[in-house]
Amino acid sequence: MPKNKSAKLLLWVGIAGITMFFAGLTSAYIVRKAEGNWLEFQLPDWFLASTIIIVISSIFLIVANRNIKQNKNATTWLFGAFLFGCFFAISQFKGWEALVEQGVYLTGLASNVSSSFLYVITLSHLAHLVGGLIALFITSLNARKGRYTSENYLGIELAAIYWHYLAGLWLYLFFFIMYI
Repeated sequence: MPKNKSAKLLLWVGIAGITMFFAGLTSAYIVRKAEGNWLEFQLPDWFLASTIIIVISSIFLIVANRNIKQNKNATTWLFGAFLFGCFFAISQFKGWEALVEQGVYLTGLASNVSSSFLYVITLSHLAHLVGGLIALFITSLNARKGRYTSENYLGIELAAIYWHYLAGLWLYLFFFIMYI
């Protein structure tokens, strides 16, 4: 099996595992919410901002992928995707800060299971996103060093697949939390 097929297969196996993890979390959320004692609270605007930011970051990767396939420079777009990924992480922290200001906590006497689920789901996504940020940073550096061509861009392709997955996962989680 060629290197790119086995690398993609391993990536998809990892993505399947992450999907099962978040399917379990969101299923537990639904089951626990049905039991009652569920605190309703306003989701801070920072989470909407982070949704827009990660979509923009994903668009940057689409352009980077298109550029490298046409033997154009992809470095600026890759660094842009990385930078917006960092903005996403910052907006998540700002969202948690706003939750604390509302009196919505992860744990402790003032916490509720609903707030704990929100923190666990968003923190788990952020933990997976850190891996994507590392991949984007390394890919950006490799692009800057000229290691990718229109015939050899596997690193960009793998980073983009994972990042697009994280963006799609965030969209699912954001709308799940907003409307379920």
